[in-house]
Amino acid sequence: MIVDPNGRDPREFGNELLASPSPQRCPVARTSSGEVLVAGHAEVVEVATSPEQFSSGVSAHLQLPNGLDGEEHARYRALIDAYLAPAVVDRHGEAFRRIAREVVEQGLAGDNGRVDAVFDIGARFAVRAMTEWLGWPDELEDRLIGWVVANSRATRSGDPARTAAVAAEFDEIIGEVVRPRQEEPDAFDDVTAELVHDTSLGRTLEFPEIVSVLRNWTGGDLGSMALSIGVILRGLAQDPALQERLRKGVSRTEFTAIADELLRRDNPFVSNRRVTTCPVTVGGVELPEGQRVRIHWTAANRDPARFPDPDGFDPVGNAAHNLVWGTGPHYCPGKALSMLELQALVEELLALAAVAPSADPAVRSVHPVGGWHSLPVELERR
Repeated sequence: MIVDPNGRDPREFGNELLASPSPQRCPVARTSSGEVLVAGHAEVVEVATSPEQFSSGVSAHLQLPNGLDGEEHARYRALIDAYLAPAVVDRHGEAFRRIAREVVEQGLAGDNGRVDAVFDIGARFAVRAMTEWLGWPDELEDRLIGWVVANSRATRSGDPARTAAVAAEFDEIIGEVVRPRQEEPDAFDDVTAELVHDTSLGRTLEFPEIVSVLRNWTGGDLGSMALSIGVILRGLAQDPALQERLRKGVSRTEFTAIADELLRRDNPFVSNRRVTTCPVTVGGVELPEGQRVRIHWTAANRDPARFPDPDGFDPVGNAAHNLVWGTGPHYCPGKALSMLELQALVEELLALAAVAPSADPAVRSVHPVGGWHSLPVELERR
């Protein structure tokens, strides 16, 4: 079967591939671009947990640690995990809550509480939280907000030249914050400076390595966090009872389960790439060495073979098989940081306001992006 996901809502596209009855089901398909797309939950887990057969070394550009495998990946992953451990990122919890209150108050103050959940709340909170965590100057906010918008448009366009130009712009921003920390090591005391002078590999990182790590921490996270906030606010707007449950206070564990389930139903982290290192069979399809493979997380998280009611809401029952943050050696190291940010935003928002659907039209994102491109909601001050 030949498929083309471009321009499609990733949820609807996945639903069609994995539809029942089984004769219509297509967990592994070939795309019109020559990739093999893996959509079934079992098949996605098989690929993601088999780096010996499905390598992450798919890009011509340095990607740390995402583009590495085996021991080399483990070395860089250990370095990065030290910055993202729960006990480490928890130090920023109160700052994230302050930022959340500022962003929500800003939303309540304008246009009678009518806001775009993705841009006005999601992108602004994501940028401010990230700059707080990394110690970047506040003056970068508007520039980073503009980059989030430009990056989203470039990604949706599918134009490699446009995407490369946006990536180069972000690398320039990273360079502007890294170089002063290299030149004046005693003038800064923040996470970025700590990374610049990290010697846990037995040496300091080279400039391209620092840029790659920071690009991984920031460039992808800004857009992903904004999209995740859009999905979560959509779920809350449609479920006042869930709003009240969260407003009364829940543990980090319970919040994580709820947020994960909202994101499972509409996973904005659509896909990752792999390449086969040898001839291998997945889902009954034989693949040659060197075959480009795309893991479709959004489809896998809605696979009726694993989740009989894909649009249902079962945080506890679905938790063990939820792939929002990936699986295998490349499981997202930033989940603790993301959940800290998300819980801070949701709880501070609900303390100040109720979230209601808007009569204004929402716009879905399309492959290769998931979630909502634009999602108007109403914030009603409590």
